[in-house]
Amino acid sequence: MLLTRASEYALLSLALIGESGDPKDVESLSKQLDISKSFLAKILQGLAKEGILVSYKGARGGFALNRPFEEISILEVIEAAEGKSPSVFECSPAQSCCPSDRGASCVIWPFLNRLQHRIDDFLDGLTLKDILKP
Repeated sequence: MLLTRASEYALLSLALIGESGDPKDVESLSKQLDISKSFLAKILQGLAKEGILVSYKGARGGFALNRPFEEISILEVIEAAEGKSPSVFECSPAQSCCPSDRGASCVIWPFLNRLQHRIDDFLDGLTLKDILKP
């Protein structure tokens, strides 16, 4: 499974936001992480849209966690950052996703689908607390 920089930046941002305790603005986060401000803003807005973050306007505004670390699953962070569920292979979520249009006769698809479900369950069982706080 390939996770893009969006997932990486989302996890890094959530770690800093959660450790801060106060809302963090995009400007300071982008400088701290050396990430494009516009790209980071898009990621954080997606996390807010999915209820992972809450945004505050104004001089002391920024983004804060909407829930505690232990209530935010890694799977939901990845889905929010990527805009879709992660997949091991293009076809693993459903045979109809087969890029060669031969999904119905694919002998390895059942295995790939089982693997996908195990990975999804694993990521859903991990929370930010599991990966960020030893």
